[in-house]
Amino acid sequence: MKIAVIADVHANLVALQTVLEDVERWQPDQVVIAGDIVNRGPRPAECWKIIREKVQTAGWLLVRGNHEDYVLSHDDPDAPRSGPWFEVNRASFWTYSQLNGEVGELRAMPSYQSLTDPAGNELLFYHGSILGMRDGIYPETNDSALRKKIGLDQRPNGSPRLALFCVGHTHRALTRRLDGVLVVNAGSAGLPFDRDARCAYARLTWSDHQWNAEIVRLKYDLAQAARDFELNGYLEGGGPLARLVLHELQCACSHLYTWALHYQERALQGEISVDESVQRHLAQPAP
Repeated sequence: MKIAVIADVHANLVALQTVLEDVERWQPDQVVIAGDIVNRGPRPAECWKIIREKVQTAGWLLVRGNHEDYVLSHDDPDAPRSGPWFEVNRASFWTYSQLNGEVGELRAMPSYQSLTDPAGNELLFYHGSILGMRDGIYPETNDSALRKKIGLDQRPNGSPRLALFCVGHTHRALTRRLDGVLVVNAGSAGLPFDRDARCAYARLTWSDHQWNAEIVRLKYDLAQAARDFELNGYLEGGGPLARLVLHELQCACSHLYTWALHYQERALQGEISVDESVQRHLAQPAP
């Protein structure tokens, strides 16, 4: 039994195509997309179309990520179309517009997937963790915190043994065993944050009555992915924060999180414009 897990495509079409070519060569029995297909990137409609077709024709499984939720927030009839909140969220509104507001299928995406392996064990796939889409599993997460994030302390009596728990969200790949559970973060297919710009996805293999994981890294046309930011109108339509996403792509490191820590609340309160805050952030020494 072989399972491929692809997470955090973030509307990077060039990277997605590279990963799909490798997955097709490997020929897994199942593919799970662990959230954040769209948003935070320049080609959301194209990426969503490809994956949606795979769901329909090849039985791929989907998990909703926090960036799907960000896009869905604009489908609320009371969502602002101007003002500080809109300016902070302009990039996700651009994604919403690229999808023509047709987001019903995003809303229908489940928060997790559960599979059963040949031994009757349970396999769980989330975006962040059991604690929430934005509650991620990092290489530095300690054992006590990890037990809570994968739900080991909350499993009902009589439930199948948990053999594998796989996520995305943090954009930092890992494989780790804890209390007999293989814990895997598939990393990011389209926007890695470990200073390695290559695509990442996870190959999970059942052999000798246990699960094993391999994180695959693939070179792709990063220059074309960067050009897509301008060619598809994301840099202009996504507002100033789209510039930070381009920097994330090029350095394979996070910028939006640090910007949010220092500037998001001030921008939401109207104390500083998003454009000025981005200029100040980019003027700081690289992390």
